[in-house]
Amino acid sequence: MLSPVVTVSIFQKQPNPKAFSAGQAIFEQGESGDEMYGILEGEVDILVNGKVVETIEKGEVFGAGILVGVQKRNYTAIAKVDTKLGFLNEQGFLFAVQETPMFALQVMKSYSERLSRLQRMV
Repeated sequence: MLSPVVTVSIFQKQPNPKAFSAGQAIFEQGESGDEMYGILEGEVDILVNGKVVETIEKGEVFGAGILVGVQKRNYTAIAKVDTKLGFLNEQGFLFAVQETPMFALQVMKSYSERLSRLQRMV
């Protein structure tokens, strides 16, 4: 399985990382979207119905569901501290999967584990 360092390196290769200030929303539950994110620096709170259910850190990925058929974001993501995020749109995601197939497995594992945790919270 890929380590978070390898996973994050895929996001580090992408130009123009996005910076978010502490408390700034990255995306809101129920929104549509077209990008997934990898945390290059900082921490992100994951909220469901306004309640923090998880805090994720450097090396972790989130928001992948939107690239694999989920129509709307099923949680809110807010920068807990000043945070820098790499991102992939569908084209970038497909390229990363072709170049590094283990990346797809890591993303699916992360997505399924988060989804399971979120379902237990609801």
